[in-house]
Amino acid sequence: MRKLMQAALLGLLSVLVLTACDKKEEEAAAPVAVEVKMPTTAGDRAGWKAYLIDVVKRNMAGVTSSRPYMYFVPAGEDQAAQDERINQLENVRTVVARTVLPGNMLAFGGPDSKLTGDLIADSFKDAKAGAFKDVIVLFVGAAADQTRVQEALAASGATYRFVEMK
Repeated sequence: MRKLMQAALLGLLSVLVLTACDKKEEEAAAPVAVEVKMPTTAGDRAGWKAYLIDVVKRNMAGVTSSRPYMYFVPAGEDQAAQDERINQLENVRTVVARTVLPGNMLAFGGPDSKLTGDLIADSFKDAKAGAFKDVIVLFVGAAADQTRVQEALAASGATYRFVEMK
């Protein structure tokens, strides 16, 4: 009986020690939240995408889906950038026409706030009234474009969030 008690006590202590080690490892492994800085050049696509992902992660409050719809709107007037924006516009129009389930987020951003705002406004101009109730639309852009994007989304019923690029 005494040996059984010693074995049980040893087992209990082992579990406690291992649990404490796991917590220390988790605390050590937890990354420190470092804000990604906005790139200074429009051509840094990887930097812009990383920045926008960081902004979206920081603004997920109220989103119940695991993956938001994220749209990077490229800057530039070359043919490749124009074609990419046209494709992006068609993709977003299709999503808007089909609507999005409540609890989701559509996030938009890119180096040129005006172009991003234009894409959002053009995409939502035919949205059904109230079709985006409980859907969050996040616009990462310049303060000068904030109001016109908000007005373009108003009829859709979407919850509008704006984050100023900085």
